[in-house]
Amino acid sequence: MKRPWLAALAALIGLGLLAAAGTLNLERWGSFAIFFVIQASIYALLTLGLRVQWGSTGLFNLGVSSLFALGAYTSALLTKSPIASAGELAGAGLPFGVGLLGGMLVASVAAVALGAFTLRLRGDYLAMVTLGAGEIIQLILMNEEPLTHGPEGLRAIPQPWHSLLSPRDYNFLYGVIVLTALVLGYLLLKRLVRSPWGRALRAVRDDEEAAEALGKHVFRFKLQAFVVGSALMGLAGGLYAHFTTFISPADFEPLQTFIVWMMLIVGGSTSNRGAAGGAYLIWGLWVGTSVLSGLFPSIWAVKFAYMRVIAIGLTLQWILIKYPQGVWGERRRSRD
Repeated sequence: MKRPWLAALAALIGLGLLAAAGTLNLERWGSFAIFFVIQASIYALLTLGLRVQWGSTGLFNLGVSSLFALGAYTSALLTKSPIASAGELAGAGLPFGVGLLGGMLVASVAAVALGAFTLRLRGDYLAMVTLGAGEIIQLILMNEEPLTHGPEGLRAIPQPWHSLLSPRDYNFLYGVIVLTALVLGYLLLKRLVRSPWGRALRAVRDDEEAAEALGKHVFRFKLQAFVVGSALMGLAGGLYAHFTTFISPADFEPLQTFIVWMMLIVGGSTSNRGAAGGAYLIWGLWVGTSVLSGLFPSIWAVKFAYMRVIAIGLTLQWILIKYPQGVWGERRRSRD
């Protein structure tokens, strides 16, 4: 095996998950596994969106959590019941699919509005502007109560076909829906990256001046990549909202952005497989060690929680030192 350490890490994660089987009955264990797959797949969609922006085009976007939030809030408001209940906002009562498309559209429009003024910036300047825009969106979600219900968030977000199945069977169905969205997004990006459009993006990423000298409209390609990635982030937000049935501004803190960046860098920013694999690897490492910490006596649980964070940090540093391009990233080969 080329990566025995990866097998050891997977065994560690699996040990944590299997350890939970001793404290959970079979039904709860199955629900836990489905929950893990759904959450990891939603993060994988976010990471794929960032892969288009950074890995293919070199756009340093620190506003991932804000685009994630726009997709979630839009889909929730479009699909909520048009009859307002006590203390809740009314929605448009539209179907689930329309809500997801609406979330993708709003995230794309926000990307166009933001990109039209910022994509001519480079590197750190673009990162600061996108981070500031994300904070503005966060403040809007917190303060525009007639539209977003403020810090109390949105409740009773509908789930498609929920009344037709039991809770256990429904979670399995929703897992299939999320996995289908992930596979379709993965295949779409795979086709786009291998197309002339994808090769033009890589040319822009590697050398903007050379790409422009060859007749490529650099700004247009940047904007297109920014919109495509943002649409995937909006889709992930919609799927998240309908899975949790409750969202608030606290769910979309800037920390979410840095988690997605960590997933992309560890997996490999220049590879679709690396983007999706990094999301599953980091989420599995986080959840697996969390389950292990819960098995310790309470007197040791706090100490283990600190050691867990340190161990995760050291593991990630070791991975990045050993694989600077990411675990599944492109390997650059030197020629004589």
